[in-house]
Amino acid sequence: MSQHVTPQSPTPSESPTRASSATSPSSVTLAEQLTKASRRDLWDVYSYFAWPDALPEDTWCMSPELCSIYGTEAWTALSETQQRRLSLYEIGNFFSLTLQGERPLVAGMSDLLYSSKLAASQTEYLHHFMDEENKHMVMFGTFCRRYLGKVYPEKKISLPREYAKGEEDMAFFCKVMVVEELGDYYNVVMMRDKRLHSLVQEINFVHHRDESRHLGFGRQFTTELWQKWSPTWSPEVLARFQAWLAAYIKSSWADFYNPTMYKDAGVGDGYALRQMALASPITREHREKASRKLVNYFLRTGMLASQPEL
Repeated sequence: MSQHVTPQSPTPSESPTRASSATSPSSVTLAEQLTKASRRDLWDVYSYFAWPDALPEDTWCMSPELCSIYGTEAWTALSETQQRRLSLYEIGNFFSLTLQGERPLVAGMSDLLYSSKLAASQTEYLHHFMDEENKHMVMFGTFCRRYLGKVYPEKKISLPREYAKGEEDMAFFCKVMVVEELGDYYNVVMMRDKRLHSLVQEINFVHHRDESRHLGFGRQFTTELWQKWSPTWSPEVLARFQAWLAAYIKSSWADFYNPTMYKDAGVGDGYALRQMALASPITREHREKASRKLVNYFLRTGMLASQPEL
C-alpha cells in the first residue's frame, strides 16, 4: 500500500485550470495561478510512495477496458489469469510511453527558460513544470524497473526537416499536448478503478493532479502560439503542419500496441497481435473515444483540418 489514500479528484472537465479559451486568462496570468497551485501541492517522489517488493500475481494493474486488445477475440481467448498478467505489461508499456514522452518535454522546456519568448511568470512556472515532470519520470521508471525489470524503449524516429518561422515551436507544444492529453484520459480512468492495485491507482492520481495544471498551461500557451504564427504561414505550410499533426497522433497510438509487451506477457505472437489490434474496429472506437477531447481542440483551433484516421 502507498502511504496516501487516493482522493476523488475533479475530472478534466471540472478542473479549474481547464476553462474554455473564451474565458481563460492569458498564459502569463495563468502561469502565476499555476505556480501557486504547484507550491501548494509540492511533494517528494522519494518518500511519497511505499513500494512493495512485488505485486500480487492475481491483481489488475490496468483497467481491463484500457488494455490494448480488450474486446477482441484475442482478449476473450485469454483466461482471466492471462488477462491480469497482460495488464501488468500494459501498464508498464503505458508508463514507459509516458516517461519517454516526458524526456524530450523536459529538454525542450529547459531550452525555453530565461528566453525572450517567455514572461517572468511563465519562466517561474516552467521550473515547477520541469520539476514535476522529472518526478514523474522517477515514479514511472521506478515502477517499470521494479516490477517489469525494464523500461520499454522509445520507438519513434525523428528526421531533420526545415521549418517555417514558429512551426518548430508549434510542433513541440502539440507533441506535448498529445502525450499529456492521451495519458490523462488513462490516468483519470485508472485512478478511480478500485479493481486495480492501490499503488497503480495512486500513481495515476498523482500524475493527473500535476498534469491538470500542465494541460491548462499547455493548451492556453499553444493556442497563443498558433494565433501568433499560423496567420504568417503560406497555405502550403499550413497544410503541411496539419498533415504532420494528424500523422503524429496516429503514430502515437501505434505505440500502445507494443509487440514486445505481448511477448513479455506470454500471450501470443506480438507482431500478429499488434496488426490485429490496430485493424480492429473495436480498438479504433476506443482510440477515437480517448482522443475526442484532444482532437476537438485541434479541430476547433484549426491545427487540424479534419478528423484524423485513427
